[in-house]
Amino acid sequence: MASVPGQILEYLLRPYRLFREYEVGNLRPDLYAGIMLAVILLPQAIAFALVAELPPQMGLYTAIVASMVAALWGSSHHVHTGPTMPVSLLVFSSLLTIVKPGTPEFLIAAGMLAVMTGILQVVMGFARLGLLINFVSHSVVVGFSAGAAVLIIAKESRHLLGLSISDTGFLAILRAIPSSLPHANLPTLLIGAGVLALILALRKWNARFPGELLAMILAALVVYGLGLQQEGVNVLGKLPSHLPPLKRLPLLDLELLRELATGALAIAAIGLVATTSIARTLASETGQRLDSNQEFVGQGLANIAAGLFSGYPAAGSFSRSALTLDAGARTSMSAVFSGLFVAGAMLLLGPLVAYLPRAALSGVLVVIASRIIQTEQIRRILKGTRGDAVIMLVTFFSTLLLEIEFAVLAGIFLSLGIYIIRTSTPRVVPVLPDDNFRHFIHRPDKPEGPQLGILDILGDLYFGAANHVEQSIYDHMAAHPRQRFLLLRMYSVNQCDFSGIHMLERVVREYRDRGGDVFMMRLPEPVLRYMKSTGFYRRLGADNFLADDSAIGYLFHRVLDPAICIYECDVRAFKECQNLPKYEYPGEIPFHTEIPAESIPTIAPGVLWQQLRSGAQARVVDVREPREFRHGHIPGALSLPLSLFVTDQADLSGESALVLVCRSGRRSTRAAAYLKKHGYDQVQVVAGGMLAWENAGLLTAVENQ
Repeated sequence: MASVPGQILEYLLRPYRLFREYEVGNLRPDLYAGIMLAVILLPQAIAFALVAELPPQMGLYTAIVASMVAALWGSSHHVHTGPTMPVSLLVFSSLLTIVKPGTPEFLIAAGMLAVMTGILQVVMGFARLGLLINFVSHSVVVGFSAGAAVLIIAKESRHLLGLSISDTGFLAILRAIPSSLPHANLPTLLIGAGVLALILALRKWNARFPGELLAMILAALVVYGLGLQQEGVNVLGKLPSHLPPLKRLPLLDLELLRELATGALAIAAIGLVATTSIARTLASETGQRLDSNQEFVGQGLANIAAGLFSGYPAAGSFSRSALTLDAGARTSMSAVFSGLFVAGAMLLLGPLVAYLPRAALSGVLVVIASRIIQTEQIRRILKGTRGDAVIMLVTFFSTLLLEIEFAVLAGIFLSLGIYIIRTSTPRVVPVLPDDNFRHFIHRPDKPEGPQLGILDILGDLYFGAANHVEQSIYDHMAAHPRQRFLLLRMYSVNQCDFSGIHMLERVVREYRDRGGDVFMMRLPEPVLRYMKSTGFYRRLGADNFLADDSAIGYLFHRVLDPAICIYECDVRAFKECQNLPKYEYPGEIPFHTEIPAESIPTIAPGVLWQQLRSGAQARVVDVREPREFRHGHIPGALSLPLSLFVTDQADLSGESALVLVCRSGRRSTRAAAYLKKHGYDQVQVVAGGMLAWENAGLLTAVENQ
């Protein structure tokens, strides 16, 4: 992996790699796509600048500079950067409460906002924070775009109808329109309606035809030919006939920086989310591999350059980016060519713009705004998860009713909040084997066994989720009080921090205090390494970390109480349970942990072996099932299954000293308690049962099968 300075240098040298790897065969399709982009970009740049209450030339300067810089330093072959409607609306909202629109200070603040936005984006790219964009829901972009479109349609209706409404708020405009309609300017209204009708008709005839540009040219010619300026039709005025000039900005004005900080953060965030979403959408069709950090750097440098060269903030445009792909562009040089063509068109068509009516641009904006409302996406989000729908709706209504930069940040923070809630409340579900005993699945219709609970943790064990997981385990424990053993399936736990370790230690302590234990299976390797480094692996014990294919077999044969499996449980949940004998008996057998340990004396396997060799008179009684007895038992032992004790069929008359044995000591403890209750005083239990006897290497007898 490259060092940080080396990685930064690699980001900055992106144009060198682009030119070095450029193939001559790509020149023709890129030039054609650049021309098509310029035809669309030219009217949009002018229209979007007016959304931000900025002079048209600032939109053109941004279109020229931002498109070229973002193409040279970005990652995507097809994302086209420049003025966009949502960002233009954000710029206007961010500056409105700071400086007055139309003043030189307003223009300077717009340039400062672009530079600040670019710096934030470049820093995020250099810091390799491209992954952070994954934590912002796409619903924020959809909701904000829809809200911005509705707000722009409401605002542009003033110019489209020739109304004198000074308010810019959504509700204020809606209230003012009915009372202002009688004073509408008729020529302005006719021009706006004509532009709308022409654009829609041309789009219906041929969706790729540049209807916006043609409608604007015809509207300018009509105003010029009929002299409609004298009839109250508002026109834009002449554009400067020079390339984007370098602008001196107050970069060290701390008070202005503070006032613009919130807006810059909102624009940087929404710009990156939108641009990254566009890039990924197009890359899914082309197969291109993207570098989010390089895209951040490209967007940041584009905004810095736009601000320094008399422009305002820019971002990726979905409509222009889709056109780039549709026109056959092969590399990002198509966007560079589009900037050059816009520069040439600005110098040639500048005089004609002097007669361009404001109502024509409003018509263009209304059409574009209606297209950025992603109705299909909105429908899918509303039918999807509740969290995504809430994020979208909150962002949408906040955009209409609040200051827009706060609406964007509210949507972003809400999406982060919902993400935190989702990750902090992972599902903890009880699972059982399927009917083929191959996979563990959630089976709420099936009862769990009385001894073992199996829980699947579907999420990470970090500080935000530890309490929820712990409470879920305790809730399951309370619902199944007889279960003394817990098996945790951890395949979905990709991260575990020290809060998660502490939580697991508390759970283990609780189960061990109940006379049981906790086991784990399917741990990802990083989580297992962390458990070893924190000492949890040693505390729980290596034997408690089980392999997938042998976990249930190990627990069944070495941990669970066979007496409960045979005499008390009719669930038969596991494959190992299927061949167990089943007995009907009166009453209920108590758990061995409910019997005071000191009331049942034990004898060590080695001591018993020595006594048997020396001719002791104690009688060894094996209370396991006959099939277990036949596989191996203490020489000379009598087979007397526990079922005979339960049904009062055990006949040990004449026996005085008894030593009881089973697999691990649980069944023999039960049988000993039964015998003591019936007057047998000299009763002992082999400590650890046959497992301990075999581990000690002592002789066993095997009967013919």
